[in-house]
Amino acid sequence: MSKLSVCDMKGVPAGDIEIPDGLLTKKGNQAVHDVVVAYQAGIRAGTASTLGKGAVAGSNKKPWKQKGTGRARAGFRQSPVWRGGGVAHGPHPRSYEKKVPLKVARLAFRSAFSDLIRENRVRVVDQLAVTEPKTKVAIALLKSLGLERGALILVDKLDKNLICAVRNLSNVEATTAREVSTFQLLRYPVTVVTRAAMDKICARLEVGRKS
Repeated sequence: MSKLSVCDMKGVPAGDIEIPDGLLTKKGNQAVHDVVVAYQAGIRAGTASTLGKGAVAGSNKKPWKQKGTGRARAGFRQSPVWRGGGVAHGPHPRSYEKKVPLKVARLAFRSAFSDLIRENRVRVVDQLAVTEPKTKVAIALLKSLGLERGALILVDKLDKNLICAVRNLSNVEATTAREVSTFQLLRYPVTVVTRAAMDKICARLEVGRKS
């Protein structure tokens, strides 16, 4: 059993929570790498585009005669070696999406969350209630938990106040335990999880263990 301390929103201890060792794993480093690479590839726009010599405007007229000018031979003004000509082997719009098997994705999530627990980078709070949709409220909450460097906040259900409170903080992100990705777990120094969200996390770990 891995025991995690639970505190309230002011950082006062409020009990413990145990996670069965069977839900955690020491394997999956390659799976984590594959999932992160696939995630970063998937968010690439892939909109870079250049014109080849066949797409550049211009006639097929020869710029000058083949011989007798003392200059290099030239066949058309759209040549890639000319300024304003086409681009040789340039980029074109494409998708960088990579497919990852479901079992690999589940193993990567288990491995990433297991590493967070072993490195003491998970903070469990009894509940998380943001009363006002203001950034100062989120800053005060993180300060009371000793997380000035930033954190990933996992809740059971997102509410508008929490979303508005953290959206202006570059080092803080809030999402649900059901939707959090492996990339998000690795991106922040500490992950704050509510008790209700931890139940959903354990359910995901259980599914990953059986797959």
